[in-house]
Amino acid sequence: MVIDVSKAPPTLRIGIVGWGWMGQVHARAYARLRHHYPDAPLQPSLVAVADNATDGRLTTALETFGFQDGHPDWRDLIARDDVDVVSVTGPNFIHHDVAVAAVKAGKHLWVEKPAGRNAAETRAIRDAVRASGVQSAAGFNYRNAPAIDLARQLIIDGRLGRINHVLIRLLADYAAHPEGALTWRFKTEWSGSGVLGDLASHGVDLGRYLVGEISELICDDAIFIAQRPEVSMAASHFSRGTGGPVGEVENEDYVGALLRFEGGARGILEASRASVGEQCRYGVEVHGDRGALSWDFRQMGELQLCLDQDYQNASFVTRYVAPGDGEFGRFQPGSGIAMGYDDLKVVEAYRLVQSIATGEPHGATVDDALRAAEITEAMAESARSRRWVTVTK
Repeated sequence: MVIDVSKAPPTLRIGIVGWGWMGQVHARAYARLRHHYPDAPLQPSLVAVADNATDGRLTTALETFGFQDGHPDWRDLIARDDVDVVSVTGPNFIHHDVAVAAVKAGKHLWVEKPAGRNAAETRAIRDAVRASGVQSAAGFNYRNAPAIDLARQLIIDGRLGRINHVLIRLLADYAAHPEGALTWRFKTEWSGSGVLGDLASHGVDLGRYLVGEISELICDDAIFIAQRPEVSMAASHFSRGTGGPVGEVENEDYVGALLRFEGGARGILEASRASVGEQCRYGVEVHGDRGALSWDFRQMGELQLCLDQDYQNASFVTRYVAPGDGEFGRFQPGSGIAMGYDDLKVVEAYRLVQSIATGEPHGATVDDALRAAEITEAMAESARSRRWVTVTK
């Protein structure tokens, strides 16, 4: 579906399902789009939010963010005829039903990863998007960092030469405490997977975006904390529980995989949600036969580069992103001024708006979410079978 901008209203009417942290991140991204992209062909307007929490969340959404209406039932939001785009930002177990209903109602879709709890659910979302002719965005925000755009262009331009090997690491400590609560994230029925869907999917997307398709892999996984205190499934995954009954953790805390890319490069992907001492250590290293680069999310505006030197005794230098690198100039006027996590979601929102206005995909879509789901599912299969697995297309 292509919106005729000359005839369409200047606003793109937004509904958000799920009003936790990520729902608020989406709302801020929509609200800030005009600040950073005043020339965007369509400008978002926050219309409705849905959340079934009983802690006053909807009141906060209305009073603080300026939504027109709040709905305890997401179906009432989908049924509205004054919503053009739906953001799906709730727990994994609602993604499929909400996303499919939204696109079948003719609404464009921004869905957080993992889009579905498994590849089958994600494929159903992708198929519904294609059948409805709407546009989509998937929440792979790390690919939106200007340093990643710069890295990708250097690789495309051949500055690193033939890509030989890649290291992708996503390490966090949010599940490292043994008294961390047994929330929905640790139950397969509710989450689909553990760190595979939560963090490894981001790593898969970074690898595909920078280096190309993954063709084969072998993977190992582990649960480091086998039991956790039982609490409400709605609790935050940062919450604690003590003194009560405990339940079994059903999905993986850690995965480590060897990768083979279609172009011949080899790779290692490691992801953990239970690494003491690590907070958001998300990064990628790419080594070619003539150069190398390295990026760490915690220093988002820096790219470590080793280019145009001899094959031996070469060294890295720090390249600070600057206007002209990716979308950096939309946020800061000069090199060395930091961007933040929320800025990456503004970029994501802008690319969705571009997709809606042009009828052509910009940025990560549900097709990318499906490919990530297929690859992480292959990792799970490999961990079970203890063998190499070919990733089917």
